[in-house]
Amino acid sequence: MSPISIYSCITLAAIASAGVLLAACAGATMTDAAVAAPDVPAPIKAADGEKIAFVWHAIGSQVYECRADAKGATAWAFVAPEADLFDSRGAKVGTHGAGPHWAAADGSKTVGTVKARAPGEGAADVPWLLLAAKPEGSGRMAAVTSVQRIHTHGGSATPAGCTQAADAGKGLKQPYTADYVFFVAK
Repeated sequence: MSPISIYSCITLAAIASAGVLLAACAGATMTDAAVAAPDVPAPIKAADGEKIAFVWHAIGSQVYECRADAKGATAWAFVAPEADLFDSRGAKVGTHGAGPHWAAADGSKTVGTVKARAPGEGAADVPWLLLAAKPEGSGRMAAVTSVQRIHTHGGSATPAGCTQAADAGKGLKQPYTADYVFFVAK
């Protein structure tokens, strides 16, 4: 397998048209197991009683709002993710939004609750997460028990632009990509 994951290739293809980048992707193959193969920090490992059902790649934004506290100090506050979800072939299969939730094209949905987090690889990368899942409806998401967010790129709020009370209410969308690993009971 190429050192560039198929999901990285999808991202590169979506944001660049350079033939060199796409050529690097030509030999990449991806299976759900290959995405989970990299070691993840202990706090976000899935339970022993779970197995990978599928993996989807997200391309979108992390949305923030500049908020002032009671003393007037301002900071970026996380609002919600806004992302499209893609399978290993690059087909759009769903969306990711507030809650957080993941909605499949078949109408099924799961809502997550953060159980654990680990730092992203870079300072600008949102954390890797393990979330407990609560499925809604029948379909692809019906049996999902937990979700991992791994391989994040970007998405963290920048400290600039939210420095005074007058900035309160400003919005910020930070582009990001991530892999979401969906687990079911063994």
